[in-house]
Amino acid sequence: RTIGDRIGEAKASGNLGNTLKVLGQFDEAVVCCQRHLDISREQGDKVGEARALYNIGNVYHAKGKHLSWNTAQDPGYLPQEVKDTLQKASEYYERNLSLVKELGDRAAQGRAYGNLGNTQYLLGNFSEAIAFHKERLAIAKEFGDKAAERRAYSNLGNAHIFLGRFDISAEYYKKTLQLSRQLKDQAVEAQACYSLGNTCTLLQDYEKAIEYHLRHLVIAQELGDR
Repeated sequence: RTIGDRIGEAKASGNLGNTLKVLGQFDEAVVCCQRHLDISREQGDKVGEARALYNIGNVYHAKGKHLSWNTAQDPGYLPQEVKDTLQKASEYYERNLSLVKELGDRAAQGRAYGNLGNTQYLLGNFSEAIAFHKERLAIAKEFGDKAAERRAYSNLGNAHIFLGRFDISAEYYKKTLQLSRQLKDQAVEAQACYSLGNTCTLLQDYEKAIEYHLRHLVIAQELGDR
């Protein structure tokens, strides 16, 4: 501010906002991220504007998740305050998405699709969540981003469960399992086995369910995860 560097001030405000978000000070975080947004617009900085929109989305997303932890409800069955907060997150991600499309930034589009999928899932809009996660998956494959691809499969599996499409969920979870082994991520492998065990139970394939749950148990023991 002293040297009149507006872009620097905008970035610093954005960083402050992100830090306050991590500290759980969501309302203060929004104020800082909003300053980042306002200055970026004033300066005609489209990249900064896109980043600020995304960051505000993240603050509302984190706030919504934080508020919903206290309710421990299934997705879709949320108190009004939580719904409103997640709806705001979704709106900012949508605005971010249209701007990064304009800028032709595919990686940023991927991130926006993933977060839109997650917010719609929490809101109980499972078909919309699936559409967004499919877009996320396509971009992850485009970039050869195996970790993002794995997350997309997992999220697609979760959303299909709530639509009662257990067989489709099982296919997505199998892909999650495959990739977690490729990535040598044992904790994620255990999670995938757990999801597959539960899905096989829903499909009444109890033999398979037992196999997956045993695998989950073995990894949990290996990792010393009580």
